[in-house]
Amino acid sequence: MIFSGGATGSGAAEAKLMADYAKSVLEFDGTVLLEDQSATTWENITNVIPLLEDVGRIKIASQPAHALKARAYLRRQRPDLAERLVRADDYRPGEWMVVKPLLALYGLWTLRGLTADERKALL
Repeated sequence: MIFSGGATGSGAAEAKLMADYAKSVLEFDGTVLLEDQSATTWENITNVIPLLEDVGRIKIASQPAHALKARAYLRRQRPDLAERLVRADDYRPGEWMVVKPLLALYGLWTLRGLTADERKALL
């Protein structure tokens, strides 16, 4: 599993926080790779591409709008790797119930730079 995301401010890198959560709370005991330099979604994709070269399936898991954007960016940067994308469980009923409307609005706003075809993509 690859976790990607740099530090925001003086705190720990997002990748490290997610990996620690997966190990300690979700009891994930598989291989973990960290990419902890990215500051944007574009950089997340750019920086994990070398780690994806030899994998058979790519699953991007995140908040739905962010995952859609990341998949579109992978398609832009490396269409050959994007062919290996498989569906992730981006939405789980009841998750983030209180803030979901705000996240949805923010997600729509951040997707404004994608083409119509990229926004329609199911993966």
